[in-house]
Amino acid sequence: MIRKFLRLLKIFRVAIKYGLDEIVMSGLPVPRTSKFVARMIFWRDLSAPRGERLRTALEELGPIFVKFGQVLSTRRDLVPADLADELALLQDRVPPFSSDLAVAQITRSLGAHPDLLFSTFNREPVASASIAQVHFATLKDGREVAVKVLRPGMKQYIDEDVALMRTAAELLMRIWKEARRLKPKEVIAEFDKYLHDELDLMREAANASQLRRNFQNSSLLLVPEMYWDYCSESVITMERMHGIPVSQTERLVAAGVDLAKLSRDGVEIFFTQVFRDGFFHADMHPGNILVSVAPESFGRYIALDFGIVGTLNDFDKDYLAQNFLAFFRRDYKRVAEAHIESGWAPKETRVDELESAVRACCEPIFDRPLKDISFGQVLLRLFQTSRRFNVEVQPQLVLLQKTLLNIEGLGRQLDPELDLWKTAKPYLERWMAEQIGMPGLIEKFKEEAPRFAHTLPTIPRLVHRVLCNAVEMESADSALLRLMILEQQRMNRLLMVALVGGAALVGAYVLHHYFQVF
Repeated sequence: MIRKFLRLLKIFRVAIKYGLDEIVMSGLPVPRTSKFVARMIFWRDLSAPRGERLRTALEELGPIFVKFGQVLSTRRDLVPADLADELALLQDRVPPFSSDLAVAQITRSLGAHPDLLFSTFNREPVASASIAQVHFATLKDGREVAVKVLRPGMKQYIDEDVALMRTAAELLMRIWKEARRLKPKEVIAEFDKYLHDELDLMREAANASQLRRNFQNSSLLLVPEMYWDYCSESVITMERMHGIPVSQTERLVAAGVDLAKLSRDGVEIFFTQVFRDGFFHADMHPGNILVSVAPESFGRYIALDFGIVGTLNDFDKDYLAQNFLAFFRRDYKRVAEAHIESGWAPKETRVDELESAVRACCEPIFDRPLKDISFGQVLLRLFQTSRRFNVEVQPQLVLLQKTLLNIEGLGRQLDPELDLWKTAKPYLERWMAEQIGMPGLIEKFKEEAPRFAHTLPTIPRLVHRVLCNAVEMESADSALLRLMILEQQRMNRLLMVALVGGAALVGAYVLHHYFQVF
């Protein structure tokens, strides 16, 4: 209890020191004299911009608050742009914890001392963050690995600080009516889930394994292999990757890497993850990306740190593709229709009203050259416009928008002339053609075939059951019974026609493909 009180006291002191009270209370009618008195009492200097003061305060409060600031920077639909930009600069770097603690954690988690598990183990960490740190090692068979070790006692620290954040959110909602619009409780709940997911390193290992499988035969992206015999919830061991950090452009140029191609490859990797796989690395900032200069994989991206991934279902992918393509064509009516058809906007929404709002929001953007337009900002404006029509933007789409901003920033850092729209449009059009055309139809038949194989043999029994139940109805309902039987017969005929037609289409496509090949 004493520790919690001292922690709360420190938070209050730091908040006053950096004027966070004024940032929060900016929507309240606080007299200027009160602000003047507060400055005199606490001897604080509020000359720095509010975003910078907020960032510095979070860094002083420690790694959990730094993490919170990073998550908050992704919620540009809730946080003012100046604050979000400054929070995005937060670096998740903290002093490493003791090597003895790391060794003890490995021993406890994997059941043996590192000296017995590995032929070599470097006790000095090569990277340290708020949740874990990384040590290099070598397996008994000579393979080089990176061992990621969870920081001891993190769950207790997280639970205590998040509990204080919840208390602050409830207090804020009581004293400031505008706080509800910012959804502080929902944001903290999202942050709590995000942190606890990161505490399970097996989840990160599984994410890496899935991404590696998705890009197994890719010439664009490398993902380290996970060594499952050396993995647990608090320790994971993966293939050691060698490359140049993507932010070190001078070294990349000196090594002969084509930066313009590298920037385009990054865009293609992103859209492949989103639209082909529906599974994307959602923490693609420069610190998590290397570029290979090895002869056999020269110029490929190397992805690291898989604690945060996003997933999209077919519904989400279709929504995004239709909206992006409609934006390319400035077809705002189609954007509005896609919102309503997908269910994001209420069915009673008037298409013309939503179309007008989207046009007013996006037309100013298109007055600039396409290469200067931010894809992520367009998506953000779309989300903000949607909220006016009672559309609740889904968390996976917010995560996607944040990742897209990262990709844009990285791509234009590598190549200032990168035209993201020009690079993305052919990919989106090809994906839509595959979904709507014959290849998409064949793929859907393949996916549904196991279900058909299970369902078709049961149809006669289901029909018989319906008929038997119908016979038991009273004789007064005989006319209704006849109608039910006729309708059932009609549905059976339609089903057979659909199956035969589908089989014919598949057969025709296979024969056509066969003769093309031979």
